[in-house]
Amino acid sequence: MAVRIFEVGSSLIENTMEKMGDNLTSMILVTTASILTLGYFSKHIYKQLQPPDKTLKYPPRIPSSIPFLGHAIAFGKSPIDFLENAYEKYGPVFSFTMVGKTFTYLLGSDAATLMFNSKNEDLNAEDVYSRLTTPVFGKGVAYDVPNPIFLEQKKMLKTGLNISHFKQHVTIIEEETREYFTRWGDSGEKNLFEALSELIILTASRCLHGKEIRSMLDEKVAQLYADLDGGFSHAAWLLPGWLPLPSFRRRDRAHVEIKNIFYKVIQRRRESGEKEDDILQTLMDATYKTGKPLSDSEIAGMLIGLLLAGQHTSSTTSSWLGFFLSRDKALQDRCYAEQKAACGGNLPPLEYDQLKDLTFLDHCLKETLRLRPPIMTMMRMARSPQTIAGYSIPAGHQVCVSPTVNHRLSDTWEERLDFNPDRYLNENPAAGEKFAYVPFGAGRHRCIGENFAYVQIKTIWSTMLRLYEFDLVDGYFPTVNYTTMIHTPTNPLIKYKRRQH
Repeated sequence: MAVRIFEVGSSLIENTMEKMGDNLTSMILVTTASILTLGYFSKHIYKQLQPPDKTLKYPPRIPSSIPFLGHAIAFGKSPIDFLENAYEKYGPVFSFTMVGKTFTYLLGSDAATLMFNSKNEDLNAEDVYSRLTTPVFGKGVAYDVPNPIFLEQKKMLKTGLNISHFKQHVTIIEEETREYFTRWGDSGEKNLFEALSELIILTASRCLHGKEIRSMLDEKVAQLYADLDGGFSHAAWLLPGWLPLPSFRRRDRAHVEIKNIFYKVIQRRRESGEKEDDILQTLMDATYKTGKPLSDSEIAGMLIGLLLAGQHTSSTTSSWLGFFLSRDKALQDRCYAEQKAACGGNLPPLEYDQLKDLTFLDHCLKETLRLRPPIMTMMRMARSPQTIAGYSIPAGHQVCVSPTVNHRLSDTWEERLDFNPDRYLNENPAAGEKFAYVPFGAGRHRCIGENFAYVQIKTIWSTMLRLYEFDLVDGYFPTVNYTTMIHTPTNPLIKYKRRQH
């Protein structure tokens, strides 16, 4: 029987791999085949037959008539609708199955408290994210190491993400942005997400990696970054890493090539004896508590992680911000008028201290992050039983919070689906709820790159607003692309025209 399972599974994989794209249905087929091949299917059934502890109250479970796959297709098609409907029917805590795994969602501020106040040994991050991050960042960093080591690494990075560096970054980002948009000309239509994805890489590389690495960022290296970025996919999350998927092969090849580039830069800087005031130098000088310095592999992995972890969120958020401002020209005009009021009528080069005076642009950015947070779901693996809202969550469940759903709950947010930057004129627009607004996480899990993201996006859009007026193309406002891990805009074309100052 085991041999037959292996033969059937192998055949399914072989026949499907050649035809497979990145769509969810194909991934589900290959996932199922992989499970069959490894003989996990019978193990899954055995686990499902284990009687629950009747003394405990478990979260309500959304029933499914589809074995193993569960709600994967419905969730993949429209995850926000799925979760909002479940919230209305089952309340803030509920469970369901997808591809043999049980997910328990905590929706609303009170329920989310469990995740954001948890310790890593109870709700574990690396159990969920390592299969995504380790092939991209490499061994020995981020979720590939024990949490205490990861916390030391985050502290090293945070040391380099400080105000003195941000002051330099504003000038660099403005220069890179102006240079990038010289290729756009005076008017036309362009793919905004594509453009901002490229620009985010250029600016982040110069600010976070250092001038040597930025100077090597030609089309070939940009493609390597794109191939690495392709490792953050549903396929990488759902499927075994050893499958010979083309995207996996490109990811692994790009990882080796980019690290080799970084190794040469690190070696040259060491040999020259010169020191730069950048994050590369920060990591080269850093040591663990034991006094041990970072290896070149760790430095390179952390540089990759710092760039790509922020690239997703910043490029997506920047694009959505552009479409919201293009849809409502009155908001766009207010942002442009604010540039002149805060920085001077002749719009001289931006300075870091001026960014804090751009409060309306800041509110527009915050509202973009509310309606279109780039990360739809934050996940942890329950290593031990957890209790919230009177329910017991068993070990082994993937415990999830959805910023997207939390940001639009009708019992928390007034006019929840409206883009209204003025709601941030109040100190707490979310009815005082602590975890109602969590685009960058919260508590000990808060993203260390949040402040850099605000500096980067506000500087880029300040520069873009000075250069161009933006409009929707034929009134089209993009829908959300749910087929990727980051919820990007679909068909993100935008119309632009150079401003006449």
